[in-house]
Amino acid sequence: MATEARHVERSIEDQNGQWQRVSVNLGESPLSWLYARGKLTERQFRAGEALRADWEKAGLGPSVTMRWDVTPLARGRRAGPSALSPTEAQMAARERFHSAVAMAGSGLADVLWRVACAGEGIAAAEQALGWPVRSGKLVLSFALDRVAGFYRIAA
Repeated sequence: MATEARHVERSIEDQNGQWQRVSVNLGESPLSWLYARGKLTERQFRAGEALRADWEKAGLGPSVTMRWDVTPLARGRRAGPSALSPTEAQMAARERFHSAVAMAGSGLADVLWRVACAGEGIAAAEQALGWPVRSGKLVLSFALDRVAGFYRIAA
């Protein structure tokens, strides 16, 4: 069953200071929105998605009290190749996430987490951080370049 995109009408200020009515797809992440409009390179987009995936695997976001992971397979002579247990995979993802954020640096980590992981838009992140308008995209691109280096994503 295909999911239908949910759109809402919003008013945004364009680069000339004029207010415009736009349709916003609520299912689209801020990173994919920036990438689709040529504001991020493919390398930066992939780095942000890798960081978000590790954040989700590590269970660092809001969660419910029940785990729905598949139970681990039996280990022994007849067991297949050893894979990480859900707990080990979560710990590995948490370590990768924290290392990638550390690679971005303390001044860049805030906007990186807000946009890539929390799904906050650039304008909202700038406002929450007390930054000047239109500065977040530049800082985010620096952070994503550093994270791409951590994940060894080729240009």
